[in-house]
Amino acid sequence: MNPENKKRVLITAGASGVGRAVAEAFAEAGAQVWVADVDVAALAVCPQDWQRSEVNVADEASVAAWFAEVEAAWGGLDVLCANAGIAGPTALVEDVELDAWRACLAVNLEGAFLCSKYAAPMLKRQGSGCVLITSSTAGQYGYPNRAPYAAAKWGMVGLGKTLAMELGPRGVRCNVICPGSVEGPRIEGVMEREAAAKGMTRDEVYAGYASGTSMGSFIEGRDIGAMAVFLASDAARLVSGQVIAVDGHTVNPDPKI
Repeated sequence: MNPENKKRVLITAGASGVGRAVAEAFAEAGAQVWVADVDVAALAVCPQDWQRSEVNVADEASVAAWFAEVEAAWGGLDVLCANAGIAGPTALVEDVELDAWRACLAVNLEGAFLCSKYAAPMLKRQGSGCVLITSSTAGQYGYPNRAPYAAAKWGMVGLGKTLAMELGPRGVRCNVICPGSVEGPRIEGVMEREAAAKGMTRDEVYAGYASGTSMGSFIEGRDIGAMAVFLASDAARLVSGQVIAVDGHTVNPDPKI
C-alpha cells in the first residue's frame, strides 16, 4: 500500500540505461520505485530498496502477472514509465527480415501498449496519475536504415496521444518523451552497425549524429530522468497529450557527414 503517500512509480527496462536513470531520478525525488526488466543480472544490482521484477513487456501474461503483483503490494500506482525498447536492425527496408521487424515492434510498441492496458484501470479508478511513454526523435522524424524502430516509435506517439484523450476525463495524464541520441552502450551498437553499413568510422557517425542538433551534443539518461520527474509532478498537472523532445534540438535527423 502507500502509507507514506509517496508516488508509486513503475519503470519498464528500469534496471539499466535510460530506465535506470529515470528510476534513480524518481528515487531521489522521494518516490517508491518498482523496476521491471528482462535482464536478471541488472535487476540484481539495483538498489535494495527498489521493488524489482523480471518482466517481458512483449508477453501479455508476463505483464499481467506483474500488474497483479503491483496491485497486491501497492494497491495502485501513480506513474507508469513505459520505457522498454530495443534498437532493432540497421538495414535498408528491403533488407529487413520480417521477424526482426516484428521483434522490434513487439518490445517497443506492443510493450508500451500492454503496460498501458493494465495500468489504465488502476489509474482511472483512483482518478489521478500519469503515463509517460519513452518514444524517440525517430518517432518525430524517422531515420534511414531504421524502419522498424522509427515505425514503432511513431506508433508510440499515437498511443500516447490516444491515452491522453481516453484518460484525461478521469484525471489521468499521458505524455510522450522523445530522447535524442543518448550516451551509452545501446547507441554505441547502433553507431557501429551504421558505420559498417555506410563504410564510415564510428567517430564519423558520432560526429554526424551530434551535428544534427543545434546544441551539437548527445544527451544523458539523467536528462530523461529529470523530464520524467517534472512531467509526473504537480508543476505539470495540466500538461497532457504532449510530445516532448529531449534531444539538444534536432535540426537534421540524417546529417551527411
